[in-house]
Amino acid sequence: MPASTRAAVPASMTPTDVSIMVIGIVLGIGIFKTPSLVASYSSNATVFMLLWLLGGVITVVGSLCYAELGSARPNTGGEYAFLREAYGPKVALLFAWARCSVIQPGAIAAAAFVMGDYANTVWRLGTYGPGIYALASILLFTFVNYLGTTPGKVTQNIVEIIAVLSMIAIIVSAIFATVPTSRTQTPHSLSLSDAGLAMMFILLTYGGWNEAAYLSGELQDARRNMARALVVGVVIVIAVSVAINAAYLHVLGLDAIRSSNAVGAAMMRIVAGDMGATLLSIVVVLSTLTTLNGLIITGSRSYYALGRDVAALHSIGRWKEHGSTPANALLLQGTVSAVLVALGAATRTGFQAMVAYTSPVFWFFILLVAICLYIFRSRETGSETHYRVPLYPLTPAILALACLWVGCSSLFYAGWGAITGVAVLLTGTPLLLLQPAPN
Repeated sequence: MPASTRAAVPASMTPTDVSIMVIGIVLGIGIFKTPSLVASYSSNATVFMLLWLLGGVITVVGSLCYAELGSARPNTGGEYAFLREAYGPKVALLFAWARCSVIQPGAIAAAAFVMGDYANTVWRLGTYGPGIYALASILLFTFVNYLGTTPGKVTQNIVEIIAVLSMIAIIVSAIFATVPTSRTQTPHSLSLSDAGLAMMFILLTYGGWNEAAYLSGELQDARRNMARALVVGVVIVIAVSVAINAAYLHVLGLDAIRSSNAVGAAMMRIVAGDMGATLLSIVVVLSTLTTLNGLIITGSRSYYALGRDVAALHSIGRWKEHGSTPANALLLQGTVSAVLVALGAATRTGFQAMVAYTSPVFWFFILLVAICLYIFRSRETGSETHYRVPLYPLTPAILALACLWVGCSSLFYAGWGAITGVAVLLTGTPLLLLQPAPN
């Protein structure tokens, strides 16, 4: 294989870069979309907040598990590399197919569409404005990252700092706002299935922390820094998300959250009028841009890892030394995502449809990743010096059980969407006939 294909991936990212990347990916579209869905499955305001806190605990547990995997086996392939080492190339190839054909470009397109919706309210471009904004944002950030990893991460850091500071300002203004004292709260019973569906949307909101695994191969001294970089980012995300939900409850009340399709805009309209709603739209645009940029950065590493390990796909496994970036992988990912935007511009099936199609397959593979910890621990000699997850073997068991719970709930929610997602996964089985690239 040409040397350029096997070019060494430099450790160019600091722990701060990775933490900001995690924050940018997670604090994007979810917190402005899912609270009304979570509220509809919550019996009262207390349960609503407790579910968000429980989701935070599960997320911290997951990040600790990933911290051990990433510090012990730093690799730009992330979950793909973990699955390949634990279960062999066939399972890893199926995961790579699912991630490259559905999960990642679908997530990129969804984030771009949400950004387009809000951007079109600030500066209208007509009926197809959201699609135009979505396509333009994908092309722009793909180009920025094609230039190199440094421009991509600098852009991420600047935009995310602005977005987080704006969110903090919104939270403070909402908490200290004078609002009517009466708040309606229609109680209803809470079943285990309702809690599971609520948790599906909560973990989706917190989701994206696992993307840090794809940066472990570029993180400086990953064996020491992976846990710190990942956990710091996750804790900040949870704190901001819980605070925003507390602000929603303070200003709107549970029933109003349940009935709102744009809970953030509804809150800011009460706090600061139409100008407040416009301000929130700008913040959402900034947040979704950081999500989009982060997904483009980490997603391209999936294509790169697949091309690096499959001889027939070696062209996308080339690491461009000038700029230190997986250039061909970025171009392919940008093309697939742009096609999805073009196809979705007419139908606009929306955020919930993306959950239906992607969640069952996603949680199945996260379950396999959780089990990887047991497999790798059983192979250790005792001389390893990497970070170790606390309370083992309980910690990965909690993650695995959470995956089963949310995975089953997502199957119930998705219906035919789940079947479609599994069908798309199975269409990738011809990849199993391809020969791995030589080491």
